[in-house]
Order: sequence, then structure tokens, then C-alpha cells
Amino acid sequence: MRSSSILRSIKTSLVRGNQCRAFGSEAVPDRKVAVLGAAGGIGQPLALLMKLNPLVSRLSLYDIANTPGVAADVGHINTRSEVAGYMGEDQLGQALEGSDIVIIPAGVPRKPGMTRDDLFNINAGIVKNLCQAIAKYCPNALVNMISNPVNSTVPIAAEIFKKAGTYDEKKLFGVTTLDVVRAKTFYAGKAKVPVAGVNVPVVGGHAGITILPLFSQATPKANLSDEDIKALTKRTQDGGTEVVEAKAGKGSATLSMAYAGAIFADACLKGLNGVPDVVECSFVQSTITELPFFASKVRLGKNGVEEILGLGPLSDFEKEGLEALKPELLSSIEKGIKFANQ
Repeated sequence: MRSSSILRSIKTSLVRGNQCRAFGSEAVPDRKVAVLGAAGGIGQPLALLMKLNPLVSRLSLYDIANTPGVAADVGHINTRSEVAGYMGEDQLGQALEGSDIVIIPAGVPRKPGMTRDDLFNINAGIVKNLCQAIAKYCPNALVNMISNPVNSTVPIAAEIFKKAGTYDEKKLFGVTTLDVVRAKTFYAGKAKVPVAGVNVPVVGGHAGITILPLFSQATPKANLSDEDIKALTKRTQDGGTEVVEAKAGKGSATLSMAYAGAIFADACLKGLNGVPDVVECSFVQSTITELPFFASKVRLGKNGVEEILGLGPLSDFEKEGLEALKPELLSSIEKGIKFANQ
């Protein structure tokens, strides 16, 4: 799915408002989407984007504080979905019940000098508690994990669901879409091509060198030098740090992350609704490498992951990058599993 498709969905929703109910020749299926951490820096713009998505019929917003205000604000927008806000742990079950998709941007943001790993202890605990509630109240939902470090929080979620007896590897996703969004943007700028037509697969993980954009497979093809490819790879890997430093201690990548999260949630909704050939990159349980979790292109469908697509042909530079990322990614995965089993 092209990243511009969410914009087309938003445009359709804005133009048609509450009349936007057609889905092909059938009625749009009712879909409930829950956003956990909806009052935060990512959660608020993500809530807005999901309210604009015509495939959402019920939008459930949850946070530990300030959610009623966000829900009231977003709820005044004249689009299809009904909005409800929930606040505090005693309302978490209500927020989750009946959800088709749960998006988790909850957690603390990165600050200057912070690595994603520095966030681990705080965010890991938050994710653990939220996943225990998901296992209880909506065990069949697709779970879109945004909370960093994704390389560890996805394995944490998997372990929590296993303990609860609800784990389905096809329904747990690490949202790495922002890496793809950045790779497309940076590639288009360097290649001087319209960004709307650009596709770049990004594989591996979602932090530093574990992020591996496959520019050799980028379309449209561009005659970029090896130096350009190395620079684009480094910039994609350091994209989060670039934003943190540009905001000078005032925040992290919230708006672009919300956009990326909305793209991936839209793809999941389309898959659930039976739209054919919906493909996005995501960090999932995988066997395409020796690592237990790995980001690559996946085909989405009515059961979540329908197919995990292979890596395809890699350049020598990409092969080196793949081997270099494996030890760090494995360490992050194992750290998450250990935390969940403490």
C-alpha cells in the first residue's frame, strides 16, 4: 500500500463526512480501534488521524490522564466514528472490550542523549500491564506496538500473551512504518523523484543499525552512488535522533510517528476487511532469518499476517548491514523476553 492511500482515505472522509459508508458494493464493516496512550504526544495526532479514517466506526481513546478532553475535542469532528474516552486503570477494560485493533503509543518519549534502550525500564513496564489487559478483554485484536524500544516491547507482548494463553503470532505487530516513511522521503529527495510514487522496503528492527533500508530494491530506480546509499542508510537509521536534536529537548518524533502509525493501522483495517494484496513492513515473529522476530514486508489479511515475504536480492552493502544488525537485534529481543519472564 502506498503511503498516500491514508491521505486519500482522509480526503474521502472529510468530503463525505458521515455519509462515508460505502465499501465497494457493501456496507463498511463495523471496526473498533483502541488507542492506548491517546493523550500523549503521539496519541493525540494519532487519535485525530484515526477519527478521519472512514474504516473506523468506534474509536476508543485511553490514557492515565487527560483523555476526556482529547475525546471531546476529537469527537466533535463530523466523520463516521463514535469516540469514547477512558481514563485510569479502572476504565482500561471498557476501553479495550470489542476492539478489532489496539494501537499502543503509550510510554515516555526520547529526550536528547537518550537511546531507545534508555527508555526500556519505564516503557517495558507500561507495555506489560497493557498487554495483560489486552489478553483479558480483547484477546483476538490485532496489536500494533509503537511504544519503544519496539525491538524489545514486541517480544514482551508475545511473552505476556503466551502466559495468558492468547498468543497469536499473526496478530502482533511492531510498527516500523516510520522507518519506511523516512526512507521514502530521503530517497525521493536525493533521487529527485515525486515521493508519492516511491517505495523502499525497510527490514531488520526499529533502532539504530538494526534499521536496514533496502535502497537496492527502491522504486523508481535511481542511479545513486554508493556514497549516497550509505548516507541515506545512515540518515534513515538516525532519523529519530535528528528530530530529537532539532526539537532541542522539547520532544521527539510525534507527528511523523502518528502519521506512520495511522498508515499501518489503515493497512490492518483494509486487511481485516478483505482488501487484497495489502503489504506493509512490520516487526513480527518470523523465520526468514535465524532471529525469532524480524521486520520485513508482510501481507495483511483477515487474520492479521497472511504471509511474511522474503528479503529478496540484497546488495553487498545490505548483506553486510544484515549481518551487522543481527547481534544487536537478538540482544534486544532477549532483553524483552527476560523482562517479561521476571
